[in-house]
Amino acid sequence: MDNRREISEFLASRRARIRPQDSGLPALDDRRRVPGLKREEVALLAGVSVDYYARLERGQLGGVSASVLDAIADALKLDEAERQHLRDLAAAAAAPERKLRTRQPRPPSLRPSIRALLDGMTGVPAYVRDGRADILAANDLCLALYDGILARDVPFNLARFVFLDGRAHGFFLDWDEVANGTVGSLRAEAGRNPLDKTLTDLIGELVARSQPFATKWAQHDVRLHRTATKRLHNTVIGDIELTGDALELPADQLTVIAYTAEPGSAAEQQLRLLTSWQATTKNTARTAATS
Repeated sequence: MDNRREISEFLASRRARIRPQDSGLPALDDRRRVPGLKREEVALLAGVSVDYYARLERGQLGGVSASVLDAIADALKLDEAERQHLRDLAAAAAAPERKLRTRQPRPPSLRPSIRALLDGMTGVPAYVRDGRADILAANDLCLALYDGILARDVPFNLARFVFLDGRAHGFFLDWDEVANGTVGSLRAEAGRNPLDKTLTDLIGELVARSQPFATKWAQHDVRLHRTATKRLHNTVIGDIELTGDALELPADQLTVIAYTAEPGSAAEQQLRLLTSWQATTKNTARTAATS
């Protein structure tokens, strides 16, 4: 991906969303022809020269100090995810120029302990995914929750499902919020790994094939996936509201997503029903296979 372009468009998009009055600046200006802050206003708030900030917004972040990045982040009112994204873009700008990695990555393999962790989470649907939104493994209850969408040991990309599979709108009851989170996570991953050709190809495919993705991608929003309420539809238990928590596995650069229900809630009863249904279905299949 073009690092300079990414930096330029990201900073410009963050600048455009801030009203001058929100930063203690005069709200009325007959000469204002752009939404949000002007470059000179960001420079003033960050304590740098206008020329210097203009150079940064042209994508020249290489070698910029952490204190200047923090000052720019403060001026643009960046949240935690956006601040990290800015640091990632700066790190990529400072790195020696390299080309996209063209070698196909090796098929992902999970350590046995991670598979054991998933299988040991009985009563909790859970899956493990990488930064490209590839789901690498899921436990039995998660396979049941995803209602035929996921299959054991079959590669599955969540971003392609959300934007290219018509079933996604019926499964994710808050599809737009899920879509925003998916795009934001991919944007953050692209900032961390700008030379990942597999990721770049995925993003290019989604931009070309999905107008909703292309529109959301152009907004340059960034998300950290930590916890979120998810409303899903399952043909066995109906609509269910769960909390999805992200459990990071830094050594593997993977994330476990675990769905839990509020104690005493209807969702807790629904998960118990799904657990029982899944166990019965699995035992029936095992019996049929040995008959």
